[in-house]
Amino acid sequence: MISILILTRNEEQDLPGCLEAVRWSDDVHVYDSMSTDRTLEIAEGAHATITRRPFDNWAAHQNWGLRNIRFKYPWVFYVDADERVTAELASNAAAAVARATTAVAYRVQRRDFLLDTWLRHVQASPYFIRLFRPEFVSYERLVNPVTHVQGEIGDVSGALNHFPFSKGLGHWLARHNSYSSFEAEQIVTDRKGGRALSVGRALWSRDFNERRYHQKELFYRLPARPLIKFVLLYLLKGGFLDGRAGLTYACLQSMYEYMIVLKTRELMAAARQ
Repeated sequence: MISILILTRNEEQDLPGCLEAVRWSDDVHVYDSMSTDRTLEIAEGAHATITRRPFDNWAAHQNWGLRNIRFKYPWVFYVDADERVTAELASNAAAAVARATTAVAYRVQRRDFLLDTWLRHVQASPYFIRLFRPEFVSYERLVNPVTHVQGEIGDVSGALNHFPFSKGLGHWLARHNSYSSFEAEQIVTDRKGGRALSVGRALWSRDFNERRYHQKELFYRLPARPLIKFVLLYLLKGGFLDGRAGLTYACLQSMYEYMIVLKTRELMAAARQ
């Protein structure tokens, strides 16, 4: 069997659907960042195990959870409250861990939805490591953390459906305002730390996480990043094929990128004073 880890903070709207989608597991953990709504009441009603911890940043929070929460099973499936594990994915995940020999983690495909449309083309990174043995996994970065796996990684078919706009556009904007602050802080911290950019590793590294780090750092050094991101998502990745939802998403991601640019400049200017 597989244990479930759900991260929450004021998720009374989305948590019931998430819990319903993981009823196949008898070891569900709600890892809560001090919610003030009915999140804990809902979790208790579903007989989930609750762990509470004030949120500091994404990597630290997730690492603490993996090291301190006592899961019943060796394998953990991590899911957010606004995500839904499909029946196909649940079945394939159970089969994967049952036959696992050398693999210690698995990637799954996440499908993002906006305006009742699957963002099939415009969504930037559709595969994520969500099924794993906790002792082999750790996270790095303040936001949008990179997953480090000490061992072999496999793939599990089936979709993890994600509804990031379930609470409305205002909630998405508020969250990404927070995310952009973390991203700017991370960029400044990395540059102060002197971690060198490698174009070769950005293009050809076999390690996905290493490749992703250097790709991000390369992207952060490009001029006109918000415009580049829009062109990348809407034209090069074919976001226009997702219709109005694709256009909306590409515009929002460009706005988010510009927020990171402005906040990075602000932090760097403050550091020079």
